[in-house]
Amino acid sequence: MATSAAARKTPTASTKATPVRAPAKAKRQKDACDLLDADHKAVKALFKDYESLTESRSRSTSKKRQLADQICKELTVHATIEEEIFYPAVRKAIKDNDLMNEATVEHASAKDLIAQIKGMEASDDLFDAKVTVLGEYIDHHVKEERTEMFTKARASKLDLVGLAAQLRQRKDELMAQEEHKVVKPVAELAAAY
Repeated sequence: MATSAAARKTPTASTKATPVRAPAKAKRQKDACDLLDADHKAVKALFKDYESLTESRSRSTSKKRQLADQICKELTVHATIEEEIFYPAVRKAIKDNDLMNEATVEHASAKDLIAQIKGMEASDDLFDAKVTVLGEYIDHHVKEERTEMFTKARASKLDLVGLAAQLRQRKDELMAQEEHKVVKPVAELAAAY
């Protein structure tokens, strides 16, 4: 049985069957854990920038001070929204007091280092070491939040999307207050003249 030339032709683009695609999964809304983890990633980048600066030849103390201040501000705001909003809700939802108590103690240690860093000059001998150790504390803390706390929070019946909105609003308020603290002395100086 002979096959005609027309029958042997390969299908053209117009005659090829288009693959049937499965319906796209609905994207999961960003939740409180996503918002907090975005903060974690942003601060991690700041710590990496600081580390690069300490390894550079310039070793600019003004740049170090600026980066350390930014790290401290970000962490202070982050810790505050976790302590005021996220931790109480998660503590109630997952009923794991050991995990939540450990996170609270880790925050206290980080806040202590933040206060020390804020009270130092960037040229002080231990300044770089304290910023580095703060970064190590935060790395450990973030790992536990991601692998334990966030997993348990997502497995609970907690409204993490609603919680994200509360966290975002409070974070915006706190960041505005932090910005005002920096601008206020300049404004007061200008008013004095």
